[in-house]
Amino acid sequence: MSQLRVEKVQELMKQEISQIIQRELKDPRIGFVTVTSVECTGDLREAKIYVSLMGSEQQVKDSWAGLNRGLGFIHREIGKRIRLRFTPELTFELDKSLDYSAHIQELLLKIKADEAARDSQHPDEEQ
Repeated sequence: MSQLRVEKVQELMKQEISQIIQRELKDPRIGFVTVTSVECTGDLREAKIYVSLMGSEQQVKDSWAGLNRGLGFIHREIGKRIRLRFTPELTFELDKSLDYSAHIQELLLKIKADEAARDSQHPDEEQ
């Protein structure tokens, strides 16, 4: 199957799954969820949905449980909305890239603060 078609289906699935989670899943445990990407196999039989969950540890656990509970509903809705020969088997994966980028940002700010503190202690020295 052409890579271009797979990419188009992935993007369409990302949009549809985002809408389903935001508007149609009625589980109160699901908090702030962002669908960051969808990766399908070349034959479109399986799809991994990468999601980013925000909140406290307990809120993240509750949202994760709610998402996995609603997986059947999401699968059925995708089957109705996207015309494919086979509806892909869906699995959720936790996307840690946003957490990682926040961690990197914290480290950079700490380094900048340390440099500013060091420069203010020794204003005579040139570097």
